[in-house]
Amino acid sequence: MTFHFTVRDDKQIRVIIDTDADCEADDPFAIAQALLTPKFMVKAICAEHFNEAGSMERSFRTASTVVQLLNSDVPVLEGARTPLAGLHLASDEDLSPASRAILDEALSADTHPLFVLCLGAITNVAAAIKLHPEIVSRMTIIWIGTQLPGNDEEAIREFNSGNDVEGANLVLTSGANLWLVPYQVYRTMNVSIAELQCKLADAGAIGEFLFDNLVKYNDSDFAFWTSGESWSLGDSPAVGLAMKHDCGEFHYAPAPLVKPDSSTAFIPSRPTIRIYDSIDSRFILEDLFAKLTLFARG
Repeated sequence: MTFHFTVRDDKQIRVIIDTDADCEADDPFAIAQALLTPKFMVKAICAEHFNEAGSMERSFRTASTVVQLLNSDVPVLEGARTPLAGLHLASDEDLSPASRAILDEALSADTHPLFVLCLGAITNVAAAIKLHPEIVSRMTIIWIGTQLPGNDEEAIREFNSGNDVEGANLVLTSGANLWLVPYQVYRTMNVSIAELQCKLADAGAIGEFLFDNLVKYNDSDFAFWTSGESWSLGDSPAVGLAMKHDCGEFHYAPAPLVKPDSSTAFIPSRPTIRIYDSIDSRFILEDLFAKLTLFARG
């Protein structure tokens, strides 16, 4: 793919993508966009579980498919098979290949800033931090997860934090430079399926895969919660914010506590993190469509 522009070396960043790529249709879009972004030096894609037997392996296979369709050589690595509570972590040898890659990249002498984009449960990051808390100062974590405290009648089970509550709270209290995109914000990444059909029609094999994968999921019984002909590409804000940190409004506040039911509460004594209040969905979506089209043109 040829861009008629370059990104200066001092503006490039190292990126690790941590993804539950097979749980539904969002993650493959975010993975593809990240791999096609010149600003990103993508070091690894880490497969996350989604608290089902075999889910990490399914995420590994789906992420690998996206990598292959984009002719990329970025490694896809197996992560934890269970939430943090189910892991035995006595030494580095107990870390999954994914957690080990996060640890190694954080400890690297490379001076390019490291961003870890977390698109699901945050177990792989939590495991690395649990054994090596010193790495929190050496990376920025962008997490699509949690929900803000609000009206109990509007409360939902937030999928990503709910799939590893212990891991979520470990990262939230770790003191990491954490940029949080909660449910109330990531659900606003709205796009119609008709627009996806139009915009992906000229995007070749990767566009066909992304569209067909989404339509298949949308037609399944697992998508009972969708409205029918629209989607929220809720994982894509992690890519947009790593590209442009002010691609949305944010504030700073104490990290929320995630409760067992995935609802949250604010506790003043907890570490301060960045919490996004909005994202620029059109900037992110149009960038995605443009990069897929340029890739297909070769």
